[in-house]
Amino acid sequence: MPVTAEDLSVPAAELMIVGHYDKPAGYATRRSGGSPSWLLLWTEAGEGLVEQGGAGFRVGAGDLAVLGSGVAQHYRVSPAVGRWRFWWVHFQPRAAWTVWLGPHARGGGAHLVAGVPGGVHERIGLAFRRALRDARWTPDARVPYVAGVPSELRAPAVVVGGPARELVLGAVEEVLVLATATARPQGRGEEGDERVRRALAIITAEPGAPHSVASLARAVALSPSRFAHLFAETTGQTPMQAVRRARVRHAASLLEVTDMDVGQVAAASGFVSPFHFSRAFRKEYGLPPRDYRARLRPATG
Repeated sequence: MPVTAEDLSVPAAELMIVGHYDKPAGYATRRSGGSPSWLLLWTEAGEGLVEQGGAGFRVGAGDLAVLGSGVAQHYRVSPAVGRWRFWWVHFQPRAAWTVWLGPHARGGGAHLVAGVPGGVHERIGLAFRRALRDARWTPDARVPYVAGVPSELRAPAVVVGGPARELVLGAVEEVLVLATATARPQGRGEEGDERVRRALAIITAEPGAPHSVASLARAVALSPSRFAHLFAETTGQTPMQAVRRARVRHAASLLEVTDMDVGQVAAASGFVSPFHFSRAFRKEYGLPPRDYRARLRPATG
């Protein structure tokens, strides 16, 4: 029997799930242990209330919320408005995405890209519709691709791996680029944002390099203490937490597209030992590196 999104109150780390909801007052989701996957919420109409860790905020039309993994979360329809229409995607992020999201961090692994200009809303909506279709795509599909609103709009789609996963990731990346490039971060100093963005770009470009708080601070011309404070205030995580996450995500990419063994992947991603790598990977993705590779690249024969 196929897995459906409705069966997954806490989706497995390796699954991507795309869906569209139009919910009345009373709808809510609470995950006390968080989710092993990240969650993206794009509001089309109405209003939702989102809480993660110590962060809490409202989302209305044109707001994009992105919730990191492993932190308690609770989101629901705003009782004052009584309805919430939104797209949602469970996914594992590409390393570069944290650079774009960093200036929009609200703490607790939560990000709010607020007030995305109306000029890109239609394109964002089309990207989600494409993602919902592509989640069901296979290379030998005989059904022609038809643009527009999917007939199965109310049915979430689950994708584990293969070409469909890459297509959906591409659509999610388009949404993130459009939203973060057009919306201005709120409540942050522009100079601080720029320095944190530069540090995140350095981490993303070379996740396996021997980064430290001191080396990253030097790169952006700040004292280590000032840099660590500004980085945590802006992104909701410490610099070394960001380094560890970037290394784990780089390792996940190597596991997906190369035949390197786990020890080689660990070394190439900056981990001092396969043991430390396996522990960090399990914490981020919810399963060991070998199991992650096996689920995304099942044996054939």
